[in-house]
Amino acid sequence: MALVKKAQIMDAEGIRRILTRIAHEIIESNKGTDNLVLIGIRTRGVPLAKRLGEKIFEIEGVSPPIGELDISLYRDDLSPVADQPIINKTEIPFSVANKKIILVDDVIYTGRTVRAALDGIIDLGRPIAIQLAVLVDRGHRELPIRADFVGKNVPTSKQELISVCLTETDGEDSVYINVDL
Repeated sequence: MALVKKAQIMDAEGIRRILTRIAHEIIESNKGTDNLVLIGIRTRGVPLAKRLGEKIFEIEGVSPPIGELDISLYRDDLSPVADQPIINKTEIPFSVANKKIILVDDVIYTGRTVRAALDGIIDLGRPIAIQLAVLVDRGHRELPIRADFVGKNVPTSKQELISVCLTETDGEDSVYINVDL
């Protein structure tokens, strides 16, 4: 199997504009930044959360706390005979209790990553609310989960994949639709 780039659907400027819009939507929806925290799902949700934090600071002059969540142990789609998951560190240097959490990820697909992230957050305390911000929603949900803030809806077939490339992890800012051949 080989992945072939089918189309670029977002470039660096497109990602920047989308993050600016989502930052404004988050502030408006939450009536400001009181008790607001951002938690990025490893891997690409983390730099997106940091960028959203920077945008919120540019707009409001307040920098919300930012955390990093590893969901490896909460996945429900790992085979019981599979190799052990690679565990990264969860770094949430603040209490989630009584906070409005913006959970940030690059792509929402089946909803299983988000379900695992919700379990991880709830294990840390009881927030006021958890909202989801994603760069791309590609559809094909298997669980009743939806994003509150969506950069772009990209209907895909199950044979297509969305690849988000970020400077922090991949050396470029772009989003591609790939086909698995």
